Amino acid sequence: MLPAMVLAVLGYQLNATMLSPALPDVMHRLHTTSGLVGLSQTLFFLFAAVGQVTLARLSDYRGRKPMMLLGCLLVIAGDIACAAAPGIGVFLAGRVLQGFSAALFTLSFLTLSDTLSPRGFGRAAGIITAVNGGFAGVDAVFGGRLADTVGFRGIFLAGLAVSAAGALAVYRTVPAAPPTATGRMDWRGTAFLGLGLTGVLIGLAQGESWGRLSAPTAGCVVAGLACLVAFALSGRGNRDAVIDTGLLASRRAWPLLATTVLTLAGAFGALTLTVPLFAQDPKAGYGMSATHSALLFATPAQALGVIGAPLAGILGPRIGWRRSVVIGSAGSLAAFAVAVPFMTSQWILVAALAVLGITYNGLSITAVNGLAVVSSPADQKGALPGLNGACFGIGASLGTALASALITAAGSGGAHGADRYAPAMWASLGLLAAAMVATAAIRAVPKVETGAQGAGAAVPALHG
Repeated sequence: MLPAMVLAVLGYQLNATMLSPALPDVMHRLHTTSGLVGLSQTLFFLFAAVGQVTLARLSDYRGRKPMMLLGCLLVIAGDIACAAAPGIGVFLAGRVLQGFSAALFTLSFLTLSDTLSPRGFGRAAGIITAVNGGFAGVDAVFGGRLADTVGFRGIFLAGLAVSAAGALAVYRTVPAAPPTATGRMDWRGTAFLGLGLTGVLIGLAQGESWGRLSAPTAGCVVAGLACLVAFALSGRGNRDAVIDTGLLASRRAWPLLATTVLTLAGAFGALTLTVPLFAQDPKAGYGMSATHSALLFATPAQALGVIGAPLAGILGPRIGWRRSVVIGSAGSLAAFAVAVPFMTSQWILVAALAVLGITYNGLSITAVNGLAVVSSPADQKGALPGLNGACFGIGASLGTALASALITAAGSGGAHGADRYAPAMWASLGLLAAAMVATAAIRAVPKVETGAQGAGAAVPALHG
């Protein structure tokens, strides 16, 4: 079962890690702009957020395995669309489909928590989380090599092969467990949440090209906020709500969700957009090829993440998932505190970003996933893990949108050299500092509530 899940989530993750060094090639071959390429990344992670909440909560009612198979089919369809895209429009549609399948991570965690002991869940969750950074960095180098030779389309064909194998493996090995909740899916709340996130994040992402105070930007943001308010109101008194408002108000929930959003916004925006563009810029940065850039700035962290994530999965049940989150946040903040002021010093930047393999790719991501699972109420097992998974997409989307906007604004303002990318890097550091503050507010789950019968044992209620 575990190797099948690894294949499934890897099929999704390759669409993030392999594509990053190929973004300039996408711009060139599809004759598009950096703004639209940035939008493709924003949409990918935006719909990852929507998919996490929707499929994870739906799996409470329909079962984990059917939703995993649906996620596999969505990523396959997205790979085909992106590989065959004649223009940026079809490419954007493919990225939306791929993003929606991000729920494969949360569905894997939920399935493991339903069947394993706390320690067994920790070890398995660490292995699944290790895939979050890709395939030990080899995929980023391979993606850069494909971009330099056959072009970005080869990346999606490679991802298609992995996704097809993952879908078959899930179908044959993952057990078809019965649903864990009664009732029916709150589709109205799901629609409000999806529309709200879409409006706000697209407004943020496109604000630079549309104008920060323009009618389209303001319309998207205001409409999105209105939908989010409607989502919160629709959940009151509804026992089948996508997310219980009482859960959101708990210190077991909102600081954890804030930590996830801020951590992803800070680290992911820099690692997948700012650093690759800076490293490949011949005038402002190092003028590297996509392969060279991936080898130096992506591979070390991803390779160390393969070690760090399983280690975090072992430590989590022993020292506490909350403590693991704190250690990971502090380590990531320290690494960026070195990387940002020394971004023009190539080897210092390489070393600082490599540390993130242990702190960010390993401890932080594994720990927030584990803490979300053990903190989830017994009658809403998919709620908090699904929302936390959505926060990965929200944070990554916000981070790439902010980085793209700051880079574009600095260039339009006449910034030269590294000064064009410095504001985006400093913003990442600020977001990670805010994540550290949010982390301190998380209330740990007492061991008596997590129980000894499984990682997802009953947590009766979330109050304070």
